[in-house]
Amino acid sequence: MCIYLIFLEFSCIYFSAHFLDRVQTIAKARAKGTQPPIMTKTTPIFIHFSFYITFFLFPIHANSQLIAQEQGILLNLKQLWGNPKSLKHWIPTNSSSHCSWPEITCSKGSIIGLSFRDYNISGTIPPFICNLKNLTTFDVYNNSFHSIEFPRDLYNCSKLETLDLSQNYFYGAIPDDIHRMSSLQNLSVEGNNFIGNIPASIGRLTKLRRLMLVQCPFTGSFPPEIGNLSNLEELGLAYNYKMVPSLPLEFGKLKKLKFLWMAGTNLIGEIPNTIGEMAALEHLDLSENSLTGKIPDSLFVPKNLRIVYLHKNKLSREIPQVVKALNLDVVDLSENNLTGTIPDDFGKLRNLTGLALFLNQLSGKIPDSIGRLPRLVNLKLFNNNFFGSLPPELGRYSILERLWVSTNKLTGQLPEHLCDNGKLVEVLAYENQLVRELPKSFGNCSSLELVKIYRNKFSGNIPSGLWTSSNLNMLMLSDNYFTGELPERLAWNLSRLEMNNNRFSGRIPQGVSSSRNLLVLKASNNLFNGTIPQDLSRLTTLLLDRNRLSGPLPSDINSWKSLNTLNLSQNAISGQIPEEFGSIPGLLELDLSENQLFGLIPSKLGLLKLTSLNLSSNHLTGSIPSEFENDAYAYSFLNNSGLCANRPSRSLNLENCSSHRQNSSKSSYKLIAWIIGLVVAILLGLFISFFVIRNYKKRKHGLHLTWKLTSFQKLNFTESNILSGLTEDNKIGFGGSGQVYRIVINHFGDTIAVKKIWNNSKIEEKLEKEFMAEVKILSSIRHANIVKLLCCISSDNLDRWLHRNNRVTTFSSPVNHVVLDWPKRLHIAIGAARGLSYMHHDCSLPIVHRDVKSSNILLDLDFNAHIADFGLAKMLIKEGEPSTMSVVAGSFGYIAPEYARTTRINEKIDVYSFGVILLELTTGRKANYGDEHTSLAEWALRHIQDGKPIGDALDEEVKEPCHLNAMCHVFRLGLYCTDTLPSTRPSMKEVLKVLLQCSQPVRNEEKNAGTEMLFPS
Repeated sequence: MCIYLIFLEFSCIYFSAHFLDRVQTIAKARAKGTQPPIMTKTTPIFIHFSFYITFFLFPIHANSQLIAQEQGILLNLKQLWGNPKSLKHWIPTNSSSHCSWPEITCSKGSIIGLSFRDYNISGTIPPFICNLKNLTTFDVYNNSFHSIEFPRDLYNCSKLETLDLSQNYFYGAIPDDIHRMSSLQNLSVEGNNFIGNIPASIGRLTKLRRLMLVQCPFTGSFPPEIGNLSNLEELGLAYNYKMVPSLPLEFGKLKKLKFLWMAGTNLIGEIPNTIGEMAALEHLDLSENSLTGKIPDSLFVPKNLRIVYLHKNKLSREIPQVVKALNLDVVDLSENNLTGTIPDDFGKLRNLTGLALFLNQLSGKIPDSIGRLPRLVNLKLFNNNFFGSLPPELGRYSILERLWVSTNKLTGQLPEHLCDNGKLVEVLAYENQLVRELPKSFGNCSSLELVKIYRNKFSGNIPSGLWTSSNLNMLMLSDNYFTGELPERLAWNLSRLEMNNNRFSGRIPQGVSSSRNLLVLKASNNLFNGTIPQDLSRLTTLLLDRNRLSGPLPSDINSWKSLNTLNLSQNAISGQIPEEFGSIPGLLELDLSENQLFGLIPSKLGLLKLTSLNLSSNHLTGSIPSEFENDAYAYSFLNNSGLCANRPSRSLNLENCSSHRQNSSKSSYKLIAWIIGLVVAILLGLFISFFVIRNYKKRKHGLHLTWKLTSFQKLNFTESNILSGLTEDNKIGFGGSGQVYRIVINHFGDTIAVKKIWNNSKIEEKLEKEFMAEVKILSSIRHANIVKLLCCISSDNLDRWLHRNNRVTTFSSPVNHVVLDWPKRLHIAIGAARGLSYMHHDCSLPIVHRDVKSSNILLDLDFNAHIADFGLAKMLIKEGEPSTMSVVAGSFGYIAPEYARTTRINEKIDVYSFGVILLELTTGRKANYGDEHTSLAEWALRHIQDGKPIGDALDEEVKEPCHLNAMCHVFRLGLYCTDTLPSTRPSMKEVLKVLLQCSQPVRNEEKNAGTEMLFPS
């Protein structure tokens, strides 16, 4: 302002001087009587005066007026939007200070940009906003602006270049005359409620460089006119879920396009070859659509291409083998139907950080060159058919973080260098055929958070440092051959530890409780011994079944407030069930079966809301809690002779407590008298008989025998009890490689099954293999419906014996030849199905029995089924993969036809044999029923094919109206199991499911329909 005043003062002086000089000139001219000179155009007086007034005074006034006008518009906006807190710094001033407000961008003192991103402003966009004549940018991203239509008043902002209305509440259609905003270079309306078709006129906005029409309920298809936007660099059309468009061929004309985002917008059809004509393309995302056909060869041609997302489509055939886009950073082709191999050219992508090909049908070897990529961070190839070894140099040259290769057919071992760079976070390699020990580098890999390597063939010890890795959250090792012991302490952050079906041994240290975040501990079917750890208060799941644990149950288990699943079955746990078990509020599943528990069942246990309970095969006594006196717990208390029920149902198989006490009292008196009268005589008789028989055999054979007893369980008999009972009267059947006897081992009437191996020197080597197979299998199996291997008695020169569970007979020739009613037959079928299902699906390696028949299903006094005679059993390398035997084994009538033809075995030959047993149970006929060329299975099939009713084939001795429906279901199930095509036979899990349905009264037609759905007629 000082400069203006100085120039103004100078102008006045200049004007005064010239004015005085002009007056003097005129006076002189008049004095001489002459005409004074006329002022010409070049006279500078008024010109100078006008110039200075215009140049210095008018701009001051105009600029002040503009500042006041624009500031007034801003303050009106603030008031219109309810004076939001985010604009509290908008205070009126007499200067242009509003240009310093963070939301305002000015140029030469005038507003050119307004940005209110994430300001939580609610309101409308007023028309007076275009009174900001120089406005080029208007950005209201992520607010609560609303309108029932597109704000067409913005058309009056003639200089507007950037308009961002994203993440607001605008409705209506994009107007057809949108092209009137001809200056637009950047248009974004994503996350609104714009509807209808995208107008073709949008293709007339020729200056557009960025167009985002994302996540709106548009309908129709994408206008091909978008291909006319020759200056377009970024195009987003993703997640328009109501559209069903194809990818327009015209998009190939977008030569300057760098970014194309069309994910999740229901694209159909094939990817056009013109995609490769987008020479500038860097980022391509066509994921989460329904694209079909082949990935065009041209797709990997653009040399600037860095990102390719094609996952979650229906693409098929091979991946293009020629890759010219050597700058690729991320390639995700996962979740398609791609076949073939990984292109070798992928190994040339030196900038590749992520490769995702999972959930396809790819095969072949993973190229070794993938392991040498220097920037590879994530490699995700799971659920394919890759085979061979992993690239040995994986992790050596790059900072590998995630390796996901599960559910393939990979062999060999995990690469040693996986954690060389110390950044490895996740290893998912489960369900392969990987072998040997884990890389030693795992023991010093503190970055690891997740390790899933179950269902492989790993062996050896776990690297010690892995157990305590500071960031480890989940360690899943099940179904391998790992050995060794648990360390004293586990990783403090570990929440899930799964190690089922391995060979871990030793005690479970008390220090396991140091992992305060541990929620799930699964260690079933190992060799752990000792007692159960006391303090596992945060656990939700604890599985320690099929180990060698002993001692009492933890008395302070009520502090395990989070526990909902507990399985300690098939151990040697003794003592009573603590009352505290009834104080675990969330306990839903409890299995303490096959232990040495005794005493009463705590009444508080009945207060729990258990969905599954199994206390079978213990020494429990007394009455069961009244809450368990219903059919839901029919199989929860088996093999506990001292248990009773106050209101026993038929399915519980428990005596009434009142009669139980009377019988117990009478039995006690008789037992005492009997013991006193006979104990001395029996002991003396047994002693004399043993020596007489032994000396007789020695004299007869001229042998001096020495017997070796190898026990696998705690025994209450000696070898003399066994040898003296091998008589014809005790013989109950023939096994696959020997005779089976039922022998009473003491005066209490306890019996065991004994198998005597055939003594034939010509087949000694075959018998040796069969004998070792049975010993190996039986010593590893613990199940209520599979006989236990108690011991082995052997001699160097004579036969060998195997001893199994107590109180048995075969159901093919039951004690006293009593006719079994239908409930007992169904109970036997369910028990045998449980045992076979366990062998097929729950063992670390599936076991095929190969000689399932009625005489190999032993029954105890409660008619519980126990599968026996494993002399012909075969362990499969992997579930579902057949093996081949040199000779056919099994019994006529039970042998599956494909096994007889090819000698190839899998679980389905046991299913066939079990189907024959079901037909035996329902018809009362033997497996070889028919003529010399037919069997029971063939007879049953012909019966149905001849159109005869199923009821006519059922056993008349047990066929009652109340059981007819269940018998028909089981008969039909037997037919499905004996189908000549193995692939159509059900699994034993499915068989068991149907049998369990048949064991319950059919409550409604829906349940009937459920059975029919599983095995339709």
